[in-house]
Parts: sequence; C-alpha cells; structure tokens
Amino acid sequence: MKKPTLDPTPIFELFRGAHATELLTAAVAHFNVFGQLARQPLSQVALQAQLELESRPATVLLTALKAFGLIVEDEAGLLNLTDLARQHLVPGAEFDVGNYVGLAAQSPGVLEMVERLRTNTPAGADSDSGVAFIYRDGIASAMEAEESARHFTMALAGRARNVAPGLAENVPMSDARLLVDVGGGTGIYSFALLQKNPKLRAIIVDRPEVLRIAEELAVEYGMGDRVELAPGDMFADPLPTDSDVVLLSNILHDWDVPECRQLVQRCAESLAPHGRLLIHDVFLNDTLDGPLPIALYSASLFYFTEGRAYSAAEYRNWLSEAGLVAGEIIPTLIHCGVLPAVSRAT
Repeated sequence: MKKPTLDPTPIFELFRGAHATELLTAAVAHFNVFGQLARQPLSQVALQAQLELESRPATVLLTALKAFGLIVEDEAGLLNLTDLARQHLVPGAEFDVGNYVGLAAQSPGVLEMVERLRTNTPAGADSDSGVAFIYRDGIASAMEAEESARHFTMALAGRARNVAPGLAENVPMSDARLLVDVGGGTGIYSFALLQKNPKLRAIIVDRPEVLRIAEELAVEYGMGDRVELAPGDMFADPLPTDSDVVLLSNILHDWDVPECRQLVQRCAESLAPHGRLLIHDVFLNDTLDGPLPIALYSASLFYFTEGRAYSAAEYRNWLSEAGLVAGEIIPTLIHCGVLPAVSRAT
C-alpha cells in the first residue's frame, strides 16, 4: 500500500465547497440569521431557540458562519455580526446583497439542506433506500442491502486508500499484537497497519454486508490469515477484549454526542491494560469557528449521517469521561489526524 505522490486534499475541498452556498443561502433566505443578530447579540442557545433548530444543526450552521467570517463569538459567549456581515447581509442595509444570495433560495440543494437543518435527520431517513452511511435499529439503512452497502463502502475506500498509508507510517505499533478496528468498513486502515507491523493481527468489526467487502480486500492485500471479521452492532454487541489498540477511523463523526460518548466508553472498556484508543478523524477548532474546510465537511457529515465534525476538545472530554488521557494529534492526510489516548493508569 503506497502513499499518493500528490495530495488529493484540494479535490475534497472543492467537492465539499457546495455546502458553503447551501448554508449561506439557508442562513440568509430561510432563517434570517443576520437580521436576528443585527437586532441584538445572542448566545448560541438563544439564537438556536429563535431559529427553532436543535443543537446539532445549529452547531453545524453557526460553525460554518463563523468560519465564513460572518459571525463571531465574544468573550461573554454572545454571537455578533462581523463588519462584513453587518454591511452586506443585514436586510435593508445600504449595501445589502442578501437578495442576490437569495436567488439560490429555491435551488434543490439549498431546500434539501434547509430540510435537514429543520428536521435534524440525515438524507434518506424517510426513504425506502435508507440512510447511506449508518446503521441504527428502527430506520432503513443502505448498509444492510448488498448492492447499496457495496456502493457506499467502496466510495469511502477511495479516500481510505490515500489516507491509510499515512496512518500506518505516522502511528507506531511495533509493540502491539492485536488491533480492533471498530466500524472498520473495507478494512483498508487495518491492512495498512498490518503491512507496516508484521507481528500485528486485526479484528474488524462492522455490519455483515460491509464485511463481505473487507473479506475480498483482505485477500487482495494478502492479509487473509491475519484478519478476523466480526459482524455485529458496535453499540450493542460485545466488542473483542484485551486489544492492544482500538481504532475508530472516521466513525465518531457519523454519530451525535450521546452515541459518541457511549462508543468511546465501550472501546475504552475493551482495551487491555496499557492499551491505546486511536481516534482517526478530522478536528474542528476548539472554539468551533473553523477551519473552513472542516466546517464544510461537517455540513456534509450532518447531511448524510447523524453526526458532524467535532473538536479535539470535545473528543478529549469524552476520552476523559472514559478514564483515558489523550495525547497530541498526529496528522495523516486530507485534513485527518490521529488523537491517541491511554488509560490513566499507564
């Protein structure tokens, strides 16, 4: 498994850039965010109530607007308009361009994003085809049908093939013997780590239809004898125990805060003494005001899943609750990095 010779990050930024138009137009033409804040500064909780949004969609929208340089949070925790927004996006201002932005108000992408924000549900939640990237009892999931599970899993594999070599190169595992890859999908991250660490073996936990693909790729990468596939529900079924390393690679961002806390706790409890939990993901600023590419990726995650992007501070809090101490973030590729954590006792 080789690293790419060229960094594909700009392609991902262009792809996710469509959400900038959707969120800006939603804020201007559907929620009147700038008109509300022009009247008085508000806390996020107060503005969220006026917009009639739940916490997750409000965080996604307001994080993006901060990253756009249009709103700012002061030391008292109140949201204010920046000079740029006050001059150009307050309805009725001399140089207001809100009506120009509003030309996109009825475009399908904007309307769909507004629906997602108002309902706090991922795309596909009410359709027969189901939600694309997550599984939960009680809702239809594309990850339970062979054809759609293969399509979406292989779509994610394109990014994994680029990022996995950097993960394996930058995170030492020479002392580890068992890796448990929770929600491991295609297994590509595990395979890269196995190639780099000949004494390591891996257990990949995921849905049965997804693991069919992991099994095929394990043979392709020559890892069939070092990988065990464990079908199940990572929130309900027992996780393999006594693992030296548990990997959550691009998993937590698919879920809302309660599920993230639950999964971090379950993974921490499954570790062997002195074991490590690795969160491989993207990271918002601790102040939830960017970086812009991550704020837009957060919108994409919000659109397709029950999650969003989180900050290192949020992850560190959940790790601490689970009895773990987080280290420093280790960059990989395409805005991703690894946040390692170990037991307080180590």
